[in-house]
Amino acid sequence: MARALTFVVQEHHASRLHYDFRLEMGGVLKSWAVPKGPSMNPAERRLAIMVDDHTLEYGAFEGIIPTGRYGAGPVVIWDEGTYEPLERTDLLAQLAAGSVKFTLNGKRLKGAFALVKLTGPRATGKEWLLMKKTDQHANARFALESALTPVKRKQLREVIPPCETS
Repeated sequence: MARALTFVVQEHHASRLHYDFRLEMGGVLKSWAVPKGPSMNPAERRLAIMVDDHTLEYGAFEGIIPTGRYGAGPVVIWDEGTYEPLERTDLLAQLAAGSVKFTLNGKRLKGAFALVKLTGPRATGKEWLLMKKTDQHANARFALESALTPVKRKQLREVIPPCETS
């Protein structure tokens, strides 16, 4: 039996708050910065900007990236768990085609989602939409709540995060 694929969402208080949405794929974490964070409301489509791949180890990272370093500020795990592709096609092929459909099994995010690449004359090739599909886990009244509580902030230490992959 194949090992379950992992996902993580890291709440990142850099120069601008955003949520890093990461899916294990091809031995790395394929990553998107989601400015408004993910949603369980199918009516909300969230812009997701594809960023560099990260190592699988980076998915466990929490800490404060020191001032002067890229992405300086607190990073906490907002959600994590496993995911399953909804289509039988290879995940990297789905990614290349611009549409990845999957089911998340997290603490906060559950059920069917899709990432769809935006196209058009103004698209740079990095813009995607993260969308919750309508299912039994959908929540029209979903409200994004921070994982960076005062207690959690006190627990964080200033550290340099694991390196990104090239």
